[in-house]
Amino acid sequence: MAFTPPKETNTGKVYSVTMGTGDKAVTIGGENVLPFHGFEGVVPNKPVIAFDVMDIAPVDWPDTVREIYAGVSDDPVTWAKFCVEKFNAKAICLRLAGTHPDNGNRSAAEAAETVKKVLDAVSVPLIILGSNHVEKDTEVLVKTAEVAKGRNCVIGKAQEANYKTVAAAAMAHDHLLIAMSELDINLSKQLNIMITQLGFNKEKIIIDPMCSALGYGLEYTYTVMERIRLAALTQNDVTMQQPIVGDVGMYVWKIKEVSASEDTLPMWGALKERGIGWEAQTATALLMSGAELLIMRHPEAVAAVEAFINEMM
Repeated sequence: MAFTPPKETNTGKVYSVTMGTGDKAVTIGGENVLPFHGFEGVVPNKPVIAFDVMDIAPVDWPDTVREIYAGVSDDPVTWAKFCVEKFNAKAICLRLAGTHPDNGNRSAAEAAETVKKVLDAVSVPLIILGSNHVEKDTEVLVKTAEVAKGRNCVIGKAQEANYKTVAAAAMAHDHLLIAMSELDINLSKQLNIMITQLGFNKEKIIIDPMCSALGYGLEYTYTVMERIRLAALTQNDVTMQQPIVGDVGMYVWKIKEVSASEDTLPMWGALKERGIGWEAQTATALLMSGAELLIMRHPEAVAAVEAFINEMM
């Protein structure tokens, strides 16, 4: 008698979200099963990895990743083009770190000009992130959303303290929105509800439940993302059916394990390989927990994760 493997079916489905315009647009989400469970249902779209680009030189990045972008990282336009042309980046995440009051305090007008130049230089989807300073981001993201009108960008991050203004700007100029809460499924759900009550389309939200690196709370991040995905699929919770983003690079490349020298800790192995492996392992864990969009920094880590995605698909 032939064996028929059991299959789990779900009543819920993750919304499909398309970023960008034209032939370079990419779509994430759309699945009605757990990550990579194509044998049980439909997984129509691969997860997408965006390369992290900053509006100022990344002086706080470890040399093992900063040296990859030597000669281009002092100009975000050149940097973005470099990622697309050399590494075939499917998307760019432009992080406006220089607008932070303690890190340059660039104006919203300067940020908007940077965004416009990057949009003119590359045709892949653009994620536009503020500096994570709530008050300044409110001003900066409103202006940058305006100049990016027509390009279907991802604007973020909307948080409890500024979501009304940021969501209104994204909605007015027809962009997608990242909604970030602090590692709590209930806070994530509450923020999504509050944003949609403003009239924002729930199918244009991307959930950011916050991220953490391998060895620095990854298990908790994994659990929160997994609970969000299970609520979407098994409970058919329409407030939790948005795709999830993992902001991997920002959290991985500031920990001790990717910067401690081989002389100091020789038992940890080669520094370069260690850092690449740390970012790749963090990213793959988040993919398995439910993330459909990743933001990463080292191209070798990106290549390793893309190979993993292709094999799993």
